[in-house]
Amino acid sequence: MDTVTVSSLKNSLVLRSTTPLQLLSKKQLQQLNSLSVADATRFLSGVQLKDYGGIGGLKTINIRSMGSNQTQIFLDGIAIGNAQNGQVDLGKFSLENVDEIALYNGDTQTLLQPAKSYSSASSMYLTSNTPTFENGETRKFRAGIKTGSFGLINPSFLFQKQINQYLTASISTEYLNAHGHYKFRLTDANYDTTARRENADIDAFRIESILNGKIKGGAWQTHLYFYHSGRGLPDAVIENRLKPTSPELGQRQKDRNIFIQSSLTKQFSRYSYTLKLKYANDYVFYSNPNIIKLEGPLKNNYHQQEGYASFANQYLITPEWTVALSSDWQWNKLNADLYNFSYPTRFTTLVSAATKYQTERFTLQSSLLATFVQDKTKYYQSPDDKHEITPAVSLSWQPFEYPTFRIRSFYKNIFRMPTFNDLYYTEIGSTLLDPEYTEQFDFGFTYAKTYHSALKFVSLQTDAYYNIVKNKIIATPASNQFRWTMYNLDRVQIKGVDVVIRSGWNVANCLNLDVGINYTFQEALNATTINGKMTYNKGEQIPYIPRHSGSFILQANINSLFLNYSFIYTGERYSQAENITANYLQPWYTHDLSIGKDFSLLKQGKMRVMTELNNLLNQPYEVVRNFPMPGRNYRLRATIDF
Repeated sequence: MDTVTVSSLKNSLVLRSTTPLQLLSKKQLQQLNSLSVADATRFLSGVQLKDYGGIGGLKTINIRSMGSNQTQIFLDGIAIGNAQNGQVDLGKFSLENVDEIALYNGDTQTLLQPAKSYSSASSMYLTSNTPTFENGETRKFRAGIKTGSFGLINPSFLFQKQINQYLTASISTEYLNAHGHYKFRLTDANYDTTARRENADIDAFRIESILNGKIKGGAWQTHLYFYHSGRGLPDAVIENRLKPTSPELGQRQKDRNIFIQSSLTKQFSRYSYTLKLKYANDYVFYSNPNIIKLEGPLKNNYHQQEGYASFANQYLITPEWTVALSSDWQWNKLNADLYNFSYPTRFTTLVSAATKYQTERFTLQSSLLATFVQDKTKYYQSPDDKHEITPAVSLSWQPFEYPTFRIRSFYKNIFRMPTFNDLYYTEIGSTLLDPEYTEQFDFGFTYAKTYHSALKFVSLQTDAYYNIVKNKIIATPASNQFRWTMYNLDRVQIKGVDVVIRSGWNVANCLNLDVGINYTFQEALNATTINGKMTYNKGEQIPYIPRHSGSFILQANINSLFLNYSFIYTGERYSQAENITANYLQPWYTHDLSIGKDFSLLKQGKMRVMTELNNLLNQPYEVVRNFPMPGRNYRLRATIDF
C-alpha cells in the first residue's frame, strides 16, 4: 500500500501542475543504469545530454533546444552557479545522496521560492537525502562499492544521526577513480580499424555534510559541500590521426568546488517566509602541452567566487488566493592568470512578484520578474547596466467532472546575460554580445488515474510547445580549441511535442511492473533574416538537435529480486549549422540491462547486489561529433544498510 500511496501522490502532483513536470524518485534512481545525475537525465523527455565521452567527460543538458545555459540546476532549493561559462557539469553530482530529481519546463508550482527560480527557461531540482528514523532508531549507515569497466573503483559511505527530536545530521562521502580506456571504431574512406581512447581518466573525491533542524512552525538546513577532481580531456578524434593522445601530451583539468549554503523556512498562520544564503568558491586548472607560449606550455588557473542571498515572502489572502514577493542578490567574481584579463565582477539583483489562484478544478499562476545586472571590469570600459522585466503566466483546468484529466498551458518570457567566458575571456570573448531573449509557449494535457486491479496506475503527459530565441549566443572554434568566435544568431524558432507515459502493474500478486515511455519531436530552425532577406542556413536544423528521440524503461520487482531494462534512441542530427552530408550524424540507440537482489541481514540490516550491462549490443555511436562513446560495458554494485 505504501507504493500505491506514493505513486498516487506523484501522479496528483504531475496532474495538477500548470507547467510540464517530470519526476525521478529515489526508487527509480536506484534501479536505473546511472552513475551520476547526468546519466539519469537521459530518461527524461525533451532532454539532450551532451556527453564528451568517457567516464570523466563533461556532461551538460539541453532542454527543448534552448541550450545548457537556459537550464538552472537547484540543489535543495538553492541554485548551483557558474558565472564563468554558465554550464553545470552534472557528471560531478552523484546519485548516492539524491532522493529525487524534478524537471520543470517553465515555472515551478511553489510560490515560496527564490526569485532566481523564475529566471530560467527550465529548472532541475535535486533533493538531497533527508534522514528519517523509525522504531527508536537514532543512526543509520550505508556503505557501497561500484566497480566495472574502464578500471572503475567507486566506494561510498553515508552516515545519518538523530541528535535529538529537533536535529538530524548526515555526512556523505565518495571516491571515484577510473583509467577511462575503452576501444572504439575508427573509420575513414581509406581504413576501418579499432583504436583505444586515451587521456580519459578521472580521480575524484566528494564529501558533504547536512544539518536538518526543526523549529516551531518551520525548519532549517545547512549544507557543506567539497569536491575535488583531476581528469584528462580527450581530444576530438579527427581523420588521419590514428595515434591516441597520451596523458602526458593531452589536455588536463583540475576542479575544486566548495560551498556552504543555509536555508530557513517559517510559517505564521497565513504568512510564511524563507531565507537562503550561500557562499561558493571554485577553482579550475587547465593545461594544454600542445599550445606553447613564451613561458612554456599553456597552464591557466581560474578562481571564481559567488555570494548569494534570497528572501521570499508568501501570504495566503484566502484559501484559494496566494501572493508572494521574493528578492535575490548575487555577487560573482572571476580571476585568472591570463594575459590582459578583464577580472570581471557581476552584481545581479532579482525581484519577483507572483500570485496563484487555485480551486479544485482550476489553477492560475502568474509572475513578474525584474532583473538588474551590473558588470565591472578592471582594465576595460565596463558594459552598460542591463535591466529587464519579464512576465510568465500558466494555468491548469479540469474541464470534466472526473478529476483524472486536465488541460494546461503556459507562456513565459525570459532573458539571460552572456557568461564571463562569452564576454571577457581573453581570446574568445566579445563585449559586443547581446543578451538572449526567449519566449516560450506551451499547451498540453495530463491524465492520471489509479486502479484496484492488475493495472495499478497510469499517467500521460502530452505537450506541444513553441519557443522563439532572439540573439542566441553561438560559439564556434577558430584556429584551435583554445580560440573561439562568439556571435549572436538573430532568431531561432523551436517547435516540438513531448509525450510521457507511465503505468504500474501488479501481476499475480507477486510481480510488480513499472513501465515508462518518453517521446520527443523537435524542429529547431535557424530563422535569421537581414533586411527581410533569407540568411545562410535559414530554415535548417540547428546543431545536435534530433527531430526524433525517446526512451523506454521497464522496471520489474519479484519480492526481493528486481530487473531494469532501458532503451534510449536519438535520431539523426547535424554537427554544424549547415545541414549537409559532411555534417550528418547517424541515429544512435542503446540497450541497457540490470538485475539485482535485496538480502536481509541481522539487526534489521539489508544488502543490495546489482549487475549492470550497458550498451548491450555494443553499438558504436557519438553524442558529440568526434567524441566516440564506449561500447559494451558493465558495472557491479553492492550496498549495505544497517
